[in-house]
Amino acid sequence: MEFRHVPVMLEECMDGLALKTDGVYFDGTLGGAGHSSEILKRTSPGGKLIATDLDVDAIANAKERLAAYNGRFQLFHSNFKNFSEVMKEAGVDKIDGAILDLGVSSYQLDNRERGFSYMGEARLDMRMNRENPKSAWEVVNRYDKAKLAYIFSVYGEEKFADNIAKNICEERKIKPIETTKELADIIDKSIPYKFKQNGHPAKKVFQAVRIEVNEELDGLSDCLKDIVKSLKKGGRLVVMTFHSLEDRIVKQTFKDLETDCVCDKRLPVCVCGKKREIKQINRKPIEAGEQEKKLNPRASCAKLRIAEKV
Repeated sequence: MEFRHVPVMLEECMDGLALKTDGVYFDGTLGGAGHSSEILKRTSPGGKLIATDLDVDAIANAKERLAAYNGRFQLFHSNFKNFSEVMKEAGVDKIDGAILDLGVSSYQLDNRERGFSYMGEARLDMRMNRENPKSAWEVVNRYDKAKLAYIFSVYGEEKFADNIAKNICEERKIKPIETTKELADIIDKSIPYKFKQNGHPAKKVFQAVRIEVNEELDGLSDCLKDIVKSLKKGGRLVVMTFHSLEDRIVKQTFKDLETDCVCDKRLPVCVCGKKREIKQINRKPIEAGEQEKKLNPRASCAKLRIAEKV
């Protein structure tokens, strides 16, 4: 299957990066290389790019798509959370900007065999990195009821988490739950009809399982802080999220990085030594315009936050 991915809010992201023709940039979520190709195009002839992705398909696709810019980019099959190690391997100390387009790519959702989508039928998988030993099958068939209910509630914000977890455990007493359709059917039967009006009933649980499989929220805040440390003064960090859990982490991390002294207010002088590291370019997250949302429904829940190193 061709690796296709339509970048959401492409112009807003490029504007947010405030690109320089001789700048060095990091794309932590390479995907279909939409953002990476634009960065290289708009920073020609001297701009450099370091990019990472967990999906080997994304790396292979990007090598072809970015071939015209050979010598100006380095690609790494790695998690963006390994930012410091990747920078060291790339031989780069400071960068002018970084972009993270969090979550699952259109290619992964549309490629049925990857097992991310509740539309259609495929073996439960959901691994962004196919070398990851933990798949959705292990989560759905091995986790106990309490752990399933927890991830459905916390990562999916699913109101009927307990009932869905109970029914999964009951079903797998008969036989393992093998496919995305089998899981979606169990979820559908676990939610009262009147609560099925806003989108597919399996959406929240599939999101929760995907986050658990790929450990998407673990270490995100620390990674953002590592990236900010590597930004040159005036460098930009652009982060796009697609659900409230990610956005909450980004929002809080930016707030912490923008805050000076955190000492007890009763102290006469600062003893913590904390200094403001960024300024937020936009207090409220930027959202896609109505036209883009019509053309690309996946843009509907996107939120974009931009920070600048001070």
